[in-house]
Amino acid sequence: MSGSSDLTPHIDALHLQSHHIPWPLLWEKYSHLRQFPLNVWQLQLTPCLPMKTDLAGISGQKEEASKEKEMCGIESLSRRGSLDSNREDGRATVILTLTLFNVRKIELSKAARVFEVFETQIHHFETRQAKKPKNSADHLDIFVECEVHSADVSILITSLKRVAEDVKTSREDKVPWFPRKIQDLDKCHHLITKSDPSLDHAHPVSTHVISSFHYRGDPLPCVEYTAQETATWREVYRKLSSLYPTHACTQYLDAFQQLEKYCGYQEDNIPQLQDVSRFLKERTGFQLRPAAGLLSARDFLASLAFRVFQSTQYIRHFSSPMHSPEPDCCHELLGHVPMLADKEFAQFSQDIGLASLGSSEAEIEKLATLYWFTVEFGLCKQNGSIKAYGAGLLSSSGELMYALSNEPEYKPFDPEVTAVHPYQDQAFQPVYFIAENLEDAKAKLQNYVMKMKKPFSLRYDPFTSSVEVMNTPQKVKRALCQMREELKNLCLALENLS
Repeated sequence: MSGSSDLTPHIDALHLQSHHIPWPLLWEKYSHLRQFPLNVWQLQLTPCLPMKTDLAGISGQKEEASKEKEMCGIESLSRRGSLDSNREDGRATVILTLTLFNVRKIELSKAARVFEVFETQIHHFETRQAKKPKNSADHLDIFVECEVHSADVSILITSLKRVAEDVKTSREDKVPWFPRKIQDLDKCHHLITKSDPSLDHAHPVSTHVISSFHYRGDPLPCVEYTAQETATWREVYRKLSSLYPTHACTQYLDAFQQLEKYCGYQEDNIPQLQDVSRFLKERTGFQLRPAAGLLSARDFLASLAFRVFQSTQYIRHFSSPMHSPEPDCCHELLGHVPMLADKEFAQFSQDIGLASLGSSEAEIEKLATLYWFTVEFGLCKQNGSIKAYGAGLLSSSGELMYALSNEPEYKPFDPEVTAVHPYQDQAFQPVYFIAENLEDAKAKLQNYVMKMKKPFSLRYDPFTSSVEVMNTPQKVKRALCQMREELKNLCLALENLS
């Protein structure tokens, strides 16, 4: 960047992503930036006097401010809701505005020292010439978004008030980035590496490993599987298809029959993602997207919010056809796809995905656990019997038989309990959760999601494959109008039937 004449006020912010930058260096590095017109927030970092921080002096100020806080009974900012204090690392995000007089003299250095002594991390910094008093070129209004230890917030504010005027704070709810439209899933491809020392180093990946960077709109890769890979598929397919009539739920059986009819599901043929994705799109709106391995929980669940299922294409190693430590095409095509062809279950899967958008790491962990005990290893009641609907069971003959035997423990599906229950990813599950039916499981999940604490609500738009943050009354009103129109159409349909 330079002070050339083509710079415009559109360059209005300095973004410092999670780096602790010493304030003297910050001022020195950006001191060359030109000033923009009055009333425009701008990149204007002026040079300051050489700073040799007097830690003893500042520490004294810190202690004095702390005492003053106790004496005056300063109310905690976190209690007033002026910052995000629900951080596991004990730090809080604070947004500050303040005014400095005579910034070309000593006041700027004093303010910088306050931020420095509290080990403040600066995320965003803006200045503009102060509006009041008029004709005072050496006065600056300053906007700062920063992080500081939660216990130091009130003392930081008190210290700033000693060297600046009109110090104000506002609330900042820190929300992790999440995709807003289906195109944003191009950024959701973070892989997790797992190892299984008991297996060959070539396991589970066959010769067909696709790139993790598959962009929306690209054609799904067509894989020419080898004879050995097809033989592995055949062995898995034969064993599992013989168990499905007695172990799988009716929704699975209905979809599996359709997949055999329309998508080439047979023991001597490994279906291609393109054919399967087209089938799902017509049935439930879900579509497949190639993945190179096990994705992070946040990225995988986010994809479900847009009815996109991240699917691998490689097949497990031939030396262990009945087991794979990572998801492979046997797991995806035989375990997940048939259930995603059921509308009730497709909605259940999307609900988990939508709940994950913008959630904290703690909530993501709970949602991933819910997904594990339902979508992966769920059981349900049907016609007086217990049947499997989880993909981890329906793609593993050994665990499928074990899960419906007398060995494991059964518990009723309760999201509050299930979300915090420990799970086993290296052996069969000791505990399985049983839903009364898929509709009941979906209703319970939706009730659980409604209790999750978020500073915003989301609405999925199936026409644009995007999510809208419902943060204004106008957006809510517009959504209600759309629902009213849909309700009119349904009422008209009922009248025609009567």
